[in-house]
Amino acid sequence: MEPSISREQAWELLKTYNQDPFHLQHALTVEGVMHWYARELGYEADTEYWGMVGLLHDIDFEQFPDAHCIKAPELLRAGGVGEDIIHGVCSHGYELTVDVKPEHEMEKVLYAVDELTGLIGAVAIIRPSKSVQDMEVKSVKKKYKTANFAAGCSRSVIERGAAMLGWDLDTLIDKTIRAMRSCEADINRFMDTYHG
Repeated sequence: MEPSISREQAWELLKTYNQDPFHLQHALTVEGVMHWYARELGYEADTEYWGMVGLLHDIDFEQFPDAHCIKAPELLRAGGVGEDIIHGVCSHGYELTVDVKPEHEMEKVLYAVDELTGLIGAVAIIRPSKSVQDMEVKSVKKKYKTANFAAGCSRSVIERGAAMLGWDLDTLIDKTIRAMRSCEADINRFMDTYHG
């Protein structure tokens, strides 16, 4: 599938509604993770499409947190984004803010990894290396079980996402760590020099 807008246009659209470097870095991380999963799961031809959904998934979160995934269709349509990407973006709010169910494997991956990338990122920050490159599943699982650690990252969503994909939690965590390793250095370099 071909994205309805270019990656450059998607980035500019994202920045229209998001200025916080934390949110932009999260969008880039989910984009990179979605690229990795597309290749890993046999959707290499759709890598850019998967990444586009990842990049734009939180477009409405910074300015409209109380209407997350509800405001997104309006913002995305105004930016020329196609309905397939809009469905993908909105599906990660399933049973949280919207009734848009993840149907395609790409949507199930996004649903599963969005919260998990935040949790893994929080684990990385407190490691001596500040990186996922030397991270193992057990390090994440230890913090995962601590409810007040990265409390904003919903464990129930992560577990529902793993179930949608037919994976156990360890498999999802392992794959997502590997996905984050694939893009961490490039994102860090970009954010180190990013000035809006």
